[in-house]
Amino acid sequence: MSEPLIRLDGVTKRFGSTVALDGLSLQVPDGTVCGLLGPNGSGKTTAIRILLGLTGANSGSASLLGVAPGNPGFVTAAQQTGALIEGPALYGRATARQNMEIQAATLGMRNPDAEIRDLLELVGLTDRADSKSRGFSLGMKQRLGLAIALLGNPRLVILDEPTNGLDPSGIVEIREIIKRLPERGVTVLVSSHLLSEVQLMCDRATIINKGRLVADGTMDEILGSSGTADGYMVYVRISEADSASAALKQAGLEVEDRGEGSLVARGEIEDDSEITRILAESGIWLRGLMRERPDLERVFLSLTDGDGDAS
Repeated sequence: MSEPLIRLDGVTKRFGSTVALDGLSLQVPDGTVCGLLGPNGSGKTTAIRILLGLTGANSGSASLLGVAPGNPGFVTAAQQTGALIEGPALYGRATARQNMEIQAATLGMRNPDAEIRDLLELVGLTDRADSKSRGFSLGMKQRLGLAIALLGNPRLVILDEPTNGLDPSGIVEIREIIKRLPERGVTVLVSSHLLSEVQLMCDRATIINKGRLVADGTMDEILGSSGTADGYMVYVRISEADSASAALKQAGLEVEDRGEGSLVARGEIEDDSEITRILAESGIWLRGLMRERPDLERVFLSLTDGDGDAS
């Protein structure tokens, strides 16, 4: 098994009397897209800064691409890591292409033109390659920041709110790009407050709260940790909700009434026709029926005691 590209072991970080990280341990395996989640003030940014060598820990250890900050080889490891943290740092008077050329020179890249063209196409900025970035919308700046983070074929990219400022179609496009990055040999750590997007783009998730790890694993493992089984959303007339609930419970199912004629039925259900049959036998006709699966937002709120959002 290969060495995780990111590792924190028992890391504690204090700022005066404030404990930002409290014995935090986590790792990101090679070839994965991992979501880093937590409420405001949970320690996500501090953890990222420690990984990148921008601040030190009071105790514990960290490594990036297998190298600890301050050790020989860490500069090389950092150069193999792309990052988009707290918004892209762009030169407003420079064009999109020139901003990428500046970053390529910083990385010591030779003849980067073909890679720059490829990445601008990847993020949908080919038509704006020669436009000055100061005129870009927030979403366009995020796209350019992602392209810059991918320069030099990094083994790892760390992305903070990569879909910030994008319209719905742009969010989908960037999500699909991020999902496919492991095919390019890139491992991804992404932090986002859009939990539905994290669920769709990531195959792993790490959730921290008050500087401590509360969940870590594959997305299926995280969703399964809620203890909530798959179920069915059942929609009936409001006047028939109580009768429908009683019929479903009589059939041995657990029922949650969400009001306005909507119920959630869970239990041993072979398929949706069974729900239809149970209600029809009680003279109740469905207005709608759909499968409901545990979602990351509910799991997140349960694990963090509803402590804010994931921004």
